[in-house]
Amino acid sequence: MDAHSADVAEATQTDAYYCEVPSDPCLIVMFGASGDLARRKLLPALYDLALHSCLAPRFRLLGFARTGMRDDDFRKSAGEFLPKAEEPGGASGKKEDFLQHLQYFKGDYDDPDAYQQLVKRLEELDRERQLGGNRLFYLAVPPEVYMRIVEHLGKAGLAKPVSDKAWTRVIIEKPFGHDGASARELNEKVLSVFDESQIYRIDHYLGKETVQNLLVFRFGNGIFEPLWNRNYIDHVQITAAESLGVENRAAFYESAGALRDMIQSHVLQLTSLVAMEAPATFEATSVRNEKIKVLQSIRPFATETIWKSVVRGQYGPGNVDGKPVPGYRQEPGVKRDSAAETFVALKLHVDNWRWSGVPFYLRTGKRLARPLTEIAIRFRQAPHRVFRGENLEENSLVLNIQPDEGISLSFGAKSPGAQMHIQSVTMDFQYKRAFGSGPRSAYSTLINDCIRGEATLFDRADSVEAAWALVDPILDAWKSASAPPFPNYPAGSDGPRAADDLASSDGRRWRAL
Repeated sequence: MDAHSADVAEATQTDAYYCEVPSDPCLIVMFGASGDLARRKLLPALYDLALHSCLAPRFRLLGFARTGMRDDDFRKSAGEFLPKAEEPGGASGKKEDFLQHLQYFKGDYDDPDAYQQLVKRLEELDRERQLGGNRLFYLAVPPEVYMRIVEHLGKAGLAKPVSDKAWTRVIIEKPFGHDGASARELNEKVLSVFDESQIYRIDHYLGKETVQNLLVFRFGNGIFEPLWNRNYIDHVQITAAESLGVENRAAFYESAGALRDMIQSHVLQLTSLVAMEAPATFEATSVRNEKIKVLQSIRPFATETIWKSVVRGQYGPGNVDGKPVPGYRQEPGVKRDSAAETFVALKLHVDNWRWSGVPFYLRTGKRLARPLTEIAIRFRQAPHRVFRGENLEENSLVLNIQPDEGISLSFGAKSPGAQMHIQSVTMDFQYKRAFGSGPRSAYSTLINDCIRGEATLFDRADSVEAAWALVDPILDAWKSASAPPFPNYPAGSDGPRAADDLASSDGRRWRAL
């Protein structure tokens, strides 16, 4: 029995929820291991993978950060952020077992000597734990540090696999660049050190189960694909709403804003999945080829159309969940005259055969009425009104991405009684109710995919640059003109009135939050 088969056998014996595709043994180096992202998202995600035997029993996580601490201190800190829920199958001791796989390395991201010491540490761990030379570098650090870490990894010889049988990969968090020029510069730097096949640009939205279900829904069911075009669909709405404010991200938000933070990445990713053509096969190259075609088909924003097609907003004081909350300009770390947008709504067109004439309405914002991420497909009215006098609503297909993952379809049905009265009813699929448990975290899914070498749900260099090419003209137009009178929507609302006008000018309306 080889080493990998032994790992699978051990995993099968120790976990009733054995992962269907176990991973190779590997060494994960997490840069920024003492930071907020690592503690709140990444460590719990890795623990979830270990708990369900999706990590090989022979793995090691080496936290790399500037904060001084010992291995035991790192384990204790990590343990405080791991979920306290009951472990699957009644297993016990898994948390302590997971924590024993964690070790720590203190180093400065700009210190070449630290990377030379890292080389030695990795060689020792690989030899001691028989990890096969497989290495994953996770850059959970501020974006301005990305290029420096990548450059030092290359100079230290850590970007190349240690043997023909081993692999080396790197995960880079969003935002990937601040605009098109910086994204191209970052791509050039990373590609000068790593091969594209080694680079995993992560967008956690793509790891959500309903996002993946969108592909199955479209391409795995013959009933829907024939309707997925301009002949039957009136318009598409994509919403990514948050009820939270900026919290502790004020410094980032002041320089980024909602357009960079959400539209350029998450929302355009969802748009490309909704609009893409069927890939030849469900594998990384085919899927990503179809996604980039969508981004390249979106009608560019001309300067004269931006003011009619794009709305920006900033929240003021209001009430969320019945509690008073401050406006954006009253948040700690925010300038009192800040022009950073916390809300964006826009209308775009995909100029191709399938979607010609079908508008896509996108919106995202903070401190809105409730947290909700959904894709809503609104179908055209029946061509002939047989039931005169009845106010028939358009049929809608809604993919709920969060917080309650599922899919719903609305249609008209006759209500009970002697008269012909029609009302809208809904058929619901809820992920948790259908499968008996909630979906695992998006980070768990994507980290597992990366370790297995599955790149389908990760972004490619050309896709990143195509998304920035759409957003850059809007940013340039905003630079040349003063912001509208901010704040222009109260916290706890559906957003600025101008966003309603964006849809109503076409005779349409946003779905209520």
